[in-house]
Amino acid sequence: MRLIIFTALVLSISFSSFSQELNVGDKAPSFSTVADDGSTWNVNDYLGDKFIVVYFYPAAMTGGCTKQACAYRDMKTEIDKANAVVVGISGDNVEGLQLFKKANDLNFPLLSDENGEIAKKFGVPLRDGGKITREIEGQNFELVRGATASRWTFIIDKKGNIVYKNTDVDASKDSAEILDFLKNNA
Repeated sequence: MRLIIFTALVLSISFSSFSQELNVGDKAPSFSTVADDGSTWNVNDYLGDKFIVVYFYPAAMTGGCTKQACAYRDMKTEIDKANAVVVGISGDNVEGLQLFKKANDLNFPLLSDENGEIAKKFGVPLRDGGKITREIEGQNFELVRGATASRWTFIIDKKGNIVYKNTDVDASKDSAEILDFLKNNA
C-alpha cells in the first residue's frame, strides 16, 4: 500500500512540473514580473485595450536576440499603430536587461523571467541558464540568466486569448511577421 501511495505521489509531482503548451484559441495565462526599469509589468493592465505581443528569447546581448530586439525597436511606430504593445521576455536578470536595452536603444519593455515561470505558463521549452561577458561602452559586464527560454512568439488579443503562436521564429523576421498578422487580423 505504501508503495502505491509513494508511486502516485511521485507521478503527481512529476506531471505537475511539466508545462502545458498553449495554442491559438487558448486563454493566455495571467502574469506579472519585474521589467527592465524595475517596475512591475502586469499583462492584465493591457487586456481589453491592446493586442499584446509576447516574445520569448534565449539571452540578452547575443546575436539572434539582438537582431530580434532591434527589429522590434525599428518597427515600434508601426506596431503601435496596429494597437499593440510588445514585451520581450528572457531569463536574464534585471541588470542584464537594463544593459541590453541601453546598448541597443530599445524602446519597449524587457521582462525578467529568471526562474522560467512565465515561459512554463506558455509552454515554452526551457534549458539551464548561464552567464556571458559583453563589452558595453568600453566596460566588461557579466550578464546572468537563471533560465534559457526557446525563441517563441505569441499575440494575445484584447479578450485575453492567444491568436498567434510561432514556435519556429526567425529572429530577423519576427517583428515583420507579427506586424503583418496584426494588420490582417486586428
